[in-house]
Amino acid sequence: MKSSVLINSGFDYSRRKFLKNISILPIVPAGIGLGVMPFNSAKAQTEIGDNVKALTFDVFGTVVDWRSSIIREGQLLSANKGYEVDWAEFADRWRGGYGPAMNQVRTGELPWTKIDDLHRLILDELVEEYGLTNMSEAELDHFNKAWHRLIPWSDTVAGLNRLKTKYVITTLSNGNVSLLTNMAKNAGLPWDAVLSAELAKHYKPDPQAYLTAADLLSLPPEQVMMVAAHPGDLRAAARAGLRTAYVIRPLERGPGRPVNRNPDGEFDYTAEDFIDLARQLGA
Repeated sequence: MKSSVLINSGFDYSRRKFLKNISILPIVPAGIGLGVMPFNSAKAQTEIGDNVKALTFDVFGTVVDWRSSIIREGQLLSANKGYEVDWAEFADRWRGGYGPAMNQVRTGELPWTKIDDLHRLILDELVEEYGLTNMSEAELDHFNKAWHRLIPWSDTVAGLNRLKTKYVITTLSNGNVSLLTNMAKNAGLPWDAVLSAELAKHYKPDPQAYLTAADLLSLPPEQVMMVAAHPGDLRAAARAGLRTAYVIRPLERGPGRPVNRNPDGEFDYTAEDFIDLARQLGA
C-alpha cells in the first residue's frame, strides 16, 4: 500500500490504519551475520582505545531505560484517565512496531519519516486497539512525546561525564534530532553533539547512518567507536569500519530475559555499564 502522507505540512494523523498490515512484534535483537572477530588482547584493546577519537552512542536501551519509562508514563495516564491497561505489554507493543514501520520507509512504501511520526502512527493503532477513549489531541501528543522524557540508566550520566574527558561523545540513534535534544535536556545527558540517522536519511543499521556520522565528525570510520546494547547495531557499525563497544543492559526488555554477554569476543570491548567502559578505556 503506497502512502500519500505529506510531511511538508505536518504528518497526517488521520491515516490511522498505517500499520494495519504490520504485526507489532516483540523486540528481538537484530542478528545481522558477521564472522566472529578475534579476541583482542589488553595491549590491542589499549591501542584501539587510543586510536579512537569519538564515541557514538545508541540511545534507546543503551543510554536510557525506554521500557520502564513508558510504563511509568502509562501509569500516570491511567491515574488521570482511569484506564486499566497492562502497560508493560503496551510498552513492548509500541516499541515492537518500530522496526516494521522503519521497513516501510526502507521499501519506499512511505517517504522518509522521522521517528516521532512513526511512534505516533503506531500509538494511534494501539490507542484504538486498547480502547483508550477520550484522549484529546493534546493528550495524545504529550503521550507520544514520552519518548522525549525517557529516564537514563543509573550509571549513564556519570559514565558519560567520565568518557567525555577523553573522547568526543555523541548520540547515533534512529531518534530524530528534536527528540534526542529534548531527551538530553530532560535527563541531563552531557553530549558534545547530537547526531541522528535523520541527518543521513537512513535508519540504522543501514551503513549510511554510521558513515554519515563519521563524516560529520570529520573522522575516518576507524577512529569512531559505536557503543550499543544491541549486537545487530554493532555488527552493522563494524561492517561500516567503526570500532565497537558492547554494553550489557540485562533489564532493557524487562526481567527474566536472556542476556548476551559476548562470550566469543565479537566486539572490541564488552562492558557491564558506562562506568566499566570508561575504566576500560582509561577515562
